[in-house]
Parts: sequence; structure tokens; C-alpha cells
Amino acid sequence: MATKSSFPTDADYPDLSKHNNWMAKCLTKEIYGRLRDKKTPSGFTLDECIQTGVDNPGHPFIMTVGCVAGDEESYDVFAELLDDIIEKRHGGYKKDAKHTTDLNPDHLKGGDDLDPKYVLSSRVRTGRSIRGYGLPPHCSRAERRAVEEIVAAALGGLDGTFKGKALHIP
Repeated sequence: MATKSSFPTDADYPDLSKHNNWMAKCLTKEIYGRLRDKKTPSGFTLDECIQTGVDNPGHPFIMTVGCVAGDEESYDVFAELLDDIIEKRHGGYKKDAKHTTDLNPDHLKGGDDLDPKYVLSSRVRTGRSIRGYGLPPHCSRAERRAVEEIVAAALGGLDGTFKGKALHIP
């Protein structure tokens, strides 16, 4: 059986000539050639990482990311590509930069002072990454169920309107 590396990089490299996403702007044949046979310890590959950007060329006026990480190790194994994408997508945010986090609600500004003529609603988005568990593009049903238990336990520990309730994952 032929392996990926038994074909030249040119034969396997996706045609990104009409794509408008950060992956297509950052991925070169040379980078692809160096990373295409690498896998994270859980088996996530470069092709799995970039497939969303290959399948969805993007929009001329909306620049999407065009790739996903499958697990924590993706950021190390595919750093040559992902570091560049993250830096460009986030306006120069370098790998060694650190987010500043302030979760003190007393430091929020606005709130009751927001003019309802301009602000009709707001939302809070969350994501999840739990060390040792694959990210959604690359996790098993069992991992999803384990993550559900962890999150349900954490939300169940909250009080009042913030108290959570689990929805079982089939």
C-alpha cells in the first residue's frame, strides 16, 4: 500500500489558488511537505487540520481561519503553520505573548449604562479545552461524554441562574 510520503508533495498538495482563508495564505508546498507525514500522539494529521479550509475556500470579504487543532499537541506538531496563522489572524499576536485575564466582574465597564437604542442584546461565547482530551474536530464519543461529565460537574457547582444542567450526548 502506498503511503503519503511515497508520492511527491506536489501530487498531494491541495489547490488553494482560489481560497481566501489564513491557512491558504500561510501554507506553502514546502511547509506542507515538512508536516504532511507528522501526527500528534493521538493521531491527528496535517490534512485533518487543514481540511476545513480546503473544503471551504472562504469569501472574498470575510477572512476565515481555514484550519482546526485536533488536540493540544497540534500546536506543537504543526507550529510551523499554526503559529503563522495565529499571528496573522490576531494582528501580530506572537507565540510567546500572554493573554491578560481579569475575571473580576467589578472591573466591567458599561452594563447598565449601555444605550438600548444601540445595544439590543449581547452574548458570551465560550469554548472548551481540557488538558488530556481531544478538541471537537478530533475527539471520540467517549471523550465527549467524559468532557460532558466534567463540565456538568463544574456547572452543577454554580448557584442561582448560573447553575448548569447536563444534556446527555448520544
